[in-house]
Amino acid sequence: MKTISVKAVKRADFGKKAAKAVRREGMVPCVLCGNGDTETFSVDPREIKPLIYTPNSYIVEFDIEGKKELAVMREVQFHPIREEILHLDFFRIADGKPVSIAIPVRLTGNAEGVKVGGKLALSARKLVVSALVENLPDEIVVDVTSLGVGKTIFVGDLNIENLKFVTPASTAVCAVRVTRASRGAAAAEK
Repeated sequence: MKTISVKAVKRADFGKKAAKAVRREGMVPCVLCGNGDTETFSVDPREIKPLIYTPNSYIVEFDIEGKKELAVMREVQFHPIREEILHLDFFRIADGKPVSIAIPVRLTGNAEGVKVGGKLALSARKLVVSALVENLPDEIVVDVTSLGVGKTIFVGDLNIENLKFVTPASTAVCAVRVTRASRGAAAAEK
């Protein structure tokens, strides 16, 4: 799994008043939870832009004033009007414990249903999985070659070694939709 390094500054105070003071300085207040410990710090918004404005998922390696921490992003809070990051929540990664993270889906192959006029639709851009950090892939690759018109691939149909899907098994990943062209092709075959 891809990793991003971010430098952070420890915060002594926390709460609304302290968070507003951090934002006035041009920094973003953050919280790191996990393993029964909570840590508050702030980061430069330019350093975390590659983490937020991307379809990819990353493991974040924090350097909090010399102390190294591995984490995954849990939540981002934006200002309701301006596109400004107000707050970030992270979850600490512990050795030997599985971590849950949303991983992007990539479709491969040329679906049979598309060849006869159907339309391929990706329903879930990311799927939440649980695994040890060393077993987390950069993306979940789904082969759609055998997918016919009107057929769907669900999360329950996917089987990837060392990954447990947290997303419900009944969630559709992708489907080939019926179009006028595919209906016409089906009628011509009869």
